[in-house]
Amino acid sequence: MDTATATVDLAPLARLLGLALLLAALPLSWIWLRERGADSRSRLAALTAVTLFLTFDLIVFGSFTRLSDSGLGCPDWPGCYGEASPWGARDDIAAAQAALPSGPVTFPKAWIEMIHRYLAMTVGALILAMSAVAWKAHLERSRSSVASASSMPISPWWPTVTLVWVIVQGLFGKYTVTLKLYPLVVTLHLLGGLLLLALLAMQHASFRSQPVALSAGLRRGVAVALLVVAMQSALGGWVSTNYAVLACTGFPQCNGAWWPAMDWAHGFDLLRHLGEGQSGGYLTLEALVAVHMAHRLFALVVAAVVAILAWRLWCLGNPVSRRFALGLALLLALQIATGLSNVVLDWPIVAALLHSAGAAFFVLLLTLLWARSRLNAPPLVAAGGLTGVGSLESPIRI
Repeated sequence: MDTATATVDLAPLARLLGLALLLAALPLSWIWLRERGADSRSRLAALTAVTLFLTFDLIVFGSFTRLSDSGLGCPDWPGCYGEASPWGARDDIAAAQAALPSGPVTFPKAWIEMIHRYLAMTVGALILAMSAVAWKAHLERSRSSVASASSMPISPWWPTVTLVWVIVQGLFGKYTVTLKLYPLVVTLHLLGGLLLLALLAMQHASFRSQPVALSAGLRRGVAVALLVVAMQSALGGWVSTNYAVLACTGFPQCNGAWWPAMDWAHGFDLLRHLGEGQSGGYLTLEALVAVHMAHRLFALVVAAVVAILAWRLWCLGNPVSRRFALGLALLLALQIATGLSNVVLDWPIVAALLHSAGAAFFVLLLTLLWARSRLNAPPLVAAGGLTGVGSLESPIRI
């Protein structure tokens, strides 16, 4: 087969899609057996919960892929050297590993990278199933004369938007590889995963229908906390993708100074390749220190906002708000401990992985709290039942 023919060979992609469907069939079969005889709402609620769980796992495993330097374990996309698995690409991987034993392509790194892709494809297939079930239920309600506002708590447009976003995430994953870990793309890929988690959490909260009574001011506080956590996650992603964790030694000082020399302009030059500095040279230590210090300093803002929110939730006195307050306090303690461990223990992978998982759990917990606080609002109902599905906001009641 000549090179021109090989570049358009769709067989590896077909095998990958088939594998994704097979992997997604496992949780789908479990849900359908567990919810046999149940209505579409119950099945969709169970499917959303499983997809949310696997998406959190995907984010954590994605962090492990990055932290283990496995992002280029298979240097093409979506397969591995044009194959559906590292086993099929074993000759190419062996040759790359023999040429550069400590390089980006090894058998362990290739398997880590492909397992991450398999999990991502499984999540995508489950979200596709969510959209199909939601639209099927909507069409059945449209044909029924007994449709009511309580028959389905969300519009089918929500899983559809989630499906569109997971496709965008797939493209970020592609360009992460093909652009050789371009820092901006890798960071956007991380933030896209957190946004996907938030979308699923909002839908999960609407199915559970367990409202948390918060004042309008406290709901705004939750939104502010979610915003600052997202900003800190972006800064943390920028630190990780630029390998700036060890740019500062020591704590609370950095390299023996309270305010070390920093090059903010080049540290936060977004449109550059990994490690690229001025005039084609390497990124300077001062630029990496600026990246590290931005994350370290903004952590003070996050700690203050989250601590105040946790205290206010605790003071409400009801068991639900106190559980959220305790969860936020424990997560804050975990993030502080693991963040310090990354600096003083020279970035151990366990601490770094827990730090990434803690950030994702912060987004999950705050999104659930905000969504459940919105459940107090009455559902929007039109004369014929639910308001039109063309509006993303109307039937979701979060």
